[in-house]
Amino acid sequence: MIVVAVVGPTATGKSDLALDLAQALGTEQAPAEIVNADAYQLYRGMDVGTAKVPPAERRGITHHQLDVLDPAQDASVARYQRDARADLDAIAGRGARAVVVGGSGLYVRALLDQMDFPGTDPAVREQLEARAEAEGRRALHAELERLDPQAAESIGPHNTRRIVRALEVIEITGRPYTANLPRQEYARPAVQIGLDCSREVLDARVGSRVDRMWDGGLVDEVRRLASPEQGGTGPGLGVTAARAVGYAEVLAWWRGESTEAGAREAITANTRRLARKQMGWFGRDPRVHWLDAAAPHLLADALQIVADADAGTLPVAGSEPVRRSLGS
Repeated sequence: MIVVAVVGPTATGKSDLALDLAQALGTEQAPAEIVNADAYQLYRGMDVGTAKVPPAERRGITHHQLDVLDPAQDASVARYQRDARADLDAIAGRGARAVVVGGSGLYVRALLDQMDFPGTDPAVREQLEARAEAEGRRALHAELERLDPQAAESIGPHNTRRIVRALEVIEITGRPYTANLPRQEYARPAVQIGLDCSREVLDARVGSRVDRMWDGGLVDEVRRLASPEQGGTGPGLGVTAARAVGYAEVLAWWRGESTEAGAREAITANTRRLARKQMGWFGRDPRVHWLDAAAPHLLADALQIVADADAGTLPVAGSEPVRRSLGS
């Protein structure tokens, strides 16, 4: 059964559409199930700041990949790929439809697309780092240019860490580094539905969402999770969790780097910036079928896309986003 993915920038209503689709596509014998593809919704306790759908509002639909990490843990795309693909396998085994939802582009790609995660070899990496120190990064970049010109052009001669990683992958796998990068090729049958809206509408939605989060207890949530050293009373936020929009700005306020009002304004600005970044990511994927998030017949349009995909009559490329300038 084709996997349905709802993608696009934050604050466009992806979670609501995913719930509506799951209800409409499920049957009594095989209810549809939702798989989260938002990197920060993986964390337990990070609820208000990630706009996680509360359990009471999940309409009895089973959700996967929510609350599977402690905030002190660092997220891993490779681990997510392994676990979320296992969820897709289990859902398919039950004869049910999987509805993937999230705005973390790399996580969506890792779940849906052909994407490998080569391991690491500490000895190889140590040797390459020693060479970078002794010979200089330009010498290593020249070697990368010889072995994988496309990777060398993408990475450039100044990023020592990425040059070393690329050469490490080549040494480990015996293949060009770029051969391990994600390809726009589904690992299993899937269809992506993108939600978009005009820049003005999206900015307004982001502002309203930040207001709801702030009034709904975001600061208290960060305090419960952050360690005393971070300004809170909890066990602590790890490197990944502390970077999340909403959490990072509150922590900066507590460090004296801004005021309370400044933190709130920064959350709004950074959420809008995140939305542009997400639109840029998903907007480059021609397989996404775009819908206007504000359309009154949104669910009907989304169901038609799924029906066409199931019937094999869906065009290869999706329609243009409502406003391509959103990704600029």
